[in-house]
Amino acid sequence: MKTITVRGIDPGVAEKLKKTAAKENKSLNQLLLDLIEIRVGAKKEKKFTREYDDLDSLFGRWSQQEFQSIQEKIDQERTIDMALWK
Repeated sequence: MKTITVRGIDPGVAEKLKKTAAKENKSLNQLLLDLIEIRVGAKKEKKFTREYDDLDSLFGRWSQQEFQSIQEKIDQERTIDMALWK
């Protein structure tokens, strides 16, 4: 295996690389190898297995009480009024 040293990486880019590697549960070296292989065409990127998390911060979680209240309203809407169908 050949060793290559990359100089002059912007600190912001280096931090993003570290975060991406941690998110993908890879070492920084493995992440860079994968990116290089994809870029030069030695490895194809999986197009339909990407996980998106860019909107996660906008959403929260319902408490059990909130869930129950919403579910009850949904269940009420799903009942059939037989008088309307005669």
